[in-house]
Order: sequence, then structure tokens, then C-alpha cells
Amino acid sequence: MGQRPVTAFARVGAIAAAVTALSLIASSATGVASADPSSLLVDAGSTSDRVTDIVVHSPSMNNDIPLTIIKPKDQSRPRGVIYLLNGAGGGEDNANWLNKSDIEKFTANKNLYVVIPNKGRFSYYTDWQKPDPELGVYKWSTFLGKELPPVIDATFNTNGRNAIGGISSSATSVLNLAIEHKGLYKAVAAYSGCAQTSDAFGQRSIRLVVESRGNGDATNMWGPLDGPAWRANDPVVHADKLRGLKLYLSSGSGLPGRYDNFRYVTDAKTLADQIVVGGVLEGGSLYCTQNLAQRLRTLKIPATVDLEPAGSHSWLYWQSQLHRSWSFYEQALR
Repeated sequence: MGQRPVTAFARVGAIAAAVTALSLIASSATGVASADPSSLLVDAGSTSDRVTDIVVHSPSMNNDIPLTIIKPKDQSRPRGVIYLLNGAGGGEDNANWLNKSDIEKFTANKNLYVVIPNKGRFSYYTDWQKPDPELGVYKWSTFLGKELPPVIDATFNTNGRNAIGGISSSATSVLNLAIEHKGLYKAVAAYSGCAQTSDAFGQRSIRLVVESRGNGDATNMWGPLDGPAWRANDPVVHADKLRGLKLYLSSGSGLPGRYDNFRYVTDAKTLADQIVVGGVLEGGSLYCTQNLAQRLRTLKIPATVDLEPAGSHSWLYWQSQLHRSWSFYEQALR
């Protein structure tokens, strides 16, 4: 058979298809969420269970991201959302909010949504400049700040008011996310973190997480250590951009506290590690938290600062801080 003639309509159709394809490619490349946010919802989880797991696709990372959703006790009217980040392991290990705290029981009579990503190990929940041979493609700021919130708002009965909280390494992340995605969050809580990223102390802390624990290369995250991106991602340097947000900062001192004993940790090796290593880490967190608090005071930016006289870098202290800061979230998200 001979070739069929190409009509004007066929040409128009081909052009339209090409434009659509290019638009989809560009949208994926820039991490812009689909016009229909629900199209990124891979698994909607249980509609009846108060605590359920969902899966949301990230176009920017070309990856499916599992998340835990804790629903309000009363879902009959719109509620605020807390995005609560795990620590260095991203929730991919056993050390996460569901396994290490009483968050499920504690929120049983609470009326906020809690969204917990269960991926992102050693990522600092930021957009990395380059793919990492060990850790892969990381565009976490794009996912958390642009792709995910429209999906949550389209799927659940939310009121459009968001807060974000994080522990340890992600306590740095939540401050940067709030600065980068201005207007997305009403409140930020940083538990036992180190906000400074562009000085030697902060960079050493980050490299311990990304390189020593994650086997990644921290220069793939923000470029050379003396480069501009480390300063651009330093919440202490850019603390003025936190103005207008409700802020909650907390840290222990690193000295053994009420949860650093055999009553709460029965294994001797684990307890010794919590007291020694956890003590050193929390001492560093105290130093960083005091620096950020002082910077906020200089700028006359109000913040709730809770510095405990004792306590290690461990989960029961973060659980306690979640309890103590819950009213902070409630007030911000009404």
C-alpha cells in the first residue's frame, strides 16, 4: 500500500502531541507537580484507619515515596497539617517516629494531620546539586515543598495551614525548607539540630551524617565546602528570612538525663552509646541551638527556646519535646 497523505488536521494533531510531551518532560524536569495532584497518589492507603501508609510519586526524583499519615480524631472539618521529618536515616531504618515514640497513642485525641515521609536517608531533605553514586538523585526540597503538599490537600480534609518539624539532621532541614518555600508553613520546630552549615563545626556535623554514616559525598549536595551553596543553605546566616514564622527550638545539654538509665534502656551497650555518643551529639546541638537563638534575638525575631539542663541525643527526649510543643503547633494551625 502507498503512503497515506498527511492532512492539515494530522499535522496539527502531531504538533499538539509533541507540545504535550514536551510539557510533561519539562514539568518532570523542574519538579512541578501535575495539574491534577491526585495523579501523583500511587497508593491512597486506608480510608477507615486513623494511621495509614500512602505512596506519592515524586516527578523530580522519579521515585515513589512512602509516607505515614496520622489523621485527626475528628475529621469532620478541615484541619492543619504537621509535616514531621525523621532523622538521618530518613525513616528507612528502625529509628523513626512510629517505632521510637508514642506518637500514635499520643495523637489519638488530637485534631491535626501528621505527615511523616519514610524515605530520604542521609539527604538533609534538600535538593542535591548532583546525583550521588551511593545515595542517588535527591530533590527533597522540591518534593516536600512543591510536589507533596498539593497531594495531601487534595486527598485529605486540610485547612491549608501547615507546620514542619524535624529532629537532629532534619532540624536543619526544616529551617531551610521554611526559608525556601516562603508562605508554605506557619510554624517550624527544630529539635536537637545544628542550623549552622557554612562554618567548620556545622560542615563537620553534616559530613559525619552524609559521608561517615551514609557513604555519600557531601559536595554532591551543596558543592565545594568553601562554595556559595553552603552559605546559601545556612539558616543562621539567613535567619532574617525566618521572620513572621512561629519558631520552636529545643536541645538538651548532653549530660545524662532522666531517660539515660536502665529504667528506659535495658541493654548496657546501648545505654553506654546513648550516654557517651548521644551526649557528645547533644552537646553539639546545644552549642548550635544557642547560636541560632542568639542570632534571632539580635534580629528581634521571637522564638520559643526550650533548653533542658540534661539529656542525650535520643528518642525519648524528642518524644517529650513533641508533647511539649504540640500546643505550639495547635496555635499556629488553627
